Amino acid sequence: MKKLLALAAVLIAALSCSSSRDSVLKVYNWSDYIDETALGEFEQWYKDHTGEDIKVVYQTFDVNETMLSKIEKGHEDYDVICPSDYIIERMLNSGLLIPLDFAAIPDSINYIANNRSPYIEGIFRDINPDIDANDYSVAYMWGTTGIIYNPNYVTDEEASTWSVIANPKFKDQVLIKDAPRDVYGPVLIYLKQNELKEGKVTLQDLMYDSSDASIAAVENYLKGAKDNVLGWEADFGKDQMTKGRGVISLNWSGDAVWAIQEAAEVGVELKYVVPEEGSTVWCDGWVIPKYAKNVKAATYFIDFMCRPDIAIRNMEETGYVSANGAIEVLESQIDEELDPINLTYFFGEGADSVRVDPVLYPPQEVIDRCALEHDWGQDTDKLLAMWSRVKGDNASYFTYILIALVLVAIAVAAIVSRRRKAARRRHRR
Repeated sequence: MKKLLALAAVLIAALSCSSSRDSVLKVYNWSDYIDETALGEFEQWYKDHTGEDIKVVYQTFDVNETMLSKIEKGHEDYDVICPSDYIIERMLNSGLLIPLDFAAIPDSINYIANNRSPYIEGIFRDINPDIDANDYSVAYMWGTTGIIYNPNYVTDEEASTWSVIANPKFKDQVLIKDAPRDVYGPVLIYLKQNELKEGKVTLQDLMYDSSDASIAAVENYLKGAKDNVLGWEADFGKDQMTKGRGVISLNWSGDAVWAIQEAAEVGVELKYVVPEEGSTVWCDGWVIPKYAKNVKAATYFIDFMCRPDIAIRNMEETGYVSANGAIEVLESQIDEELDPINLTYFFGEGADSVRVDPVLYPPQEVIDRCALEHDWGQDTDKLLAMWSRVKGDNASYFTYILIALVLVAIAVAAIVSRRRKAARRRHRR
């Protein structure tokens, strides 16, 4: 009898857990990458439209590979996650994603189809030529990789080319993102200019190029620029630029927006440019992993994140640019003091002359010389090994002292103002 009662208790507990899990949505996202007040609003919105209770369990990560390892090896049952483009590609190729089905969402609250950017939809389609990534993911934030520079020390002409990071004029004044994938692509594009101009290769070809010869060429170039490098940074580069301790930073457009605004407040002028040789674009997106337990709520959550007002709030909170193509998102960024640019490639008809920040939304001619990065599979280890060699050759006493000072400054700043979260991520390693 005791054994029967014990068995019954186990079964009841199991059923209880199962029922409880059906009312839980596990979200796994980057640190400081959402307006967290929207999570509670989603719970009420979901209840209003489905009649079902939901509780969001929200967790964060700082490195793509950490997140991926939990799902690949631990079969973690996160319902919705937000990987970067190359990780989406890797998960798609490995069969780790569930196709998105928005047909079950009423048309009146389906914010996906009408708010997709044609440009973002196109680059997601190119992630895998055989499987349309748009069927498995919805873009969240996006941006470019370029150069932040101080025009009091660096001319527009000097900053317009990737050769600026190796220019001996800027010894000990260049900050480079500690993000090998985002450094390798632009440098290889620079080194392959002749082949690109002659039509021997395309930008997309270079995004897949993990050959030993190309890796060696990039490594040699970066080692040649090592005397210029003030530091390899994950977070502190933009902060150093605002304080005038560096004059050049290889960085992301989201960091550039933050740095330009912060610098202006203390009387320092900064600019951002995508060099003329070309560069990379990046994009993070929502997906439902293979081991998800609550696919319905995950689908509704992704849809909710695409609601224009929520997309705008997430932009304002994080400092990054929403991949949402809704007209309301565009209108929220209008600044009549700026020159008009043509953004029909991103927003479609009606956006041929809009006044928005070109750092946030580059004009077509800039986008035409940018390409989406791709996963290298097992060859990724070669990239990481090269990066370790490059940084190891450049580590100096001064670099370590600088990093220590910056970390202290960041800690103090975090206490003074918890809202300055924008772009503090290392996720593209």
